[in-house]
Amino acid sequence: MGMPQPTLYLFVGYPGAGKTTAAQLVHDKTGAIHLWADDERRKMFGKPSHSMAENDKLYTYLNNMTDRLLGEGKSVIYDTNFNFFRDREYLRSIARQHQAEAITIWITTPKQLAKQRAVEESTGKNTRLYGNMSSADFERIASHLEPPTKDEKVIKIDGTKLDNQALMRQLGL
Repeated sequence: MGMPQPTLYLFVGYPGAGKTTAAQLVHDKTGAIHLWADDERRKMFGKPSHSMAENDKLYTYLNNMTDRLLGEGKSVIYDTNFNFFRDREYLRSIARQHQAEAITIWITTPKQLAKQRAVEESTGKNTRLYGNMSSADFERIASHLEPPTKDEKVIKIDGTKLDNQALMRQLGL
């Protein structure tokens, strides 16, 4: 009997939806490696600008790291906004190359609640490295969310009250 099949966890949702909270819960339960884009960005750039060049460098690094870890048979939690269909497809193609299962977790938090969390309530939270997001940044990111298509394998999670037991049950863990 070989190694268990690695799993790649991807996240969709507004800023403040609860993606990092869910990612931390999945990590605690599975031991999968948690690649947290916000934390990696801070490590790479100190005070990030979120410029296109910075994003390219960050996501090239994270995509390569995901490829390498899945190739080693390790499960990966890729904690960032996978709000573009083409980005989710690209990561699923990496998972397929390594016979890894790809699970997309859509944290469905009402936009107003997510905005409140991201813009007004994030200071001092361990899931928000940069403190409060500006309202303009929230709206810009939220306006680009491409909901998963009916053909994508997606698990919808209610982000209004992220409960560990309910999350694990929905993920089959």
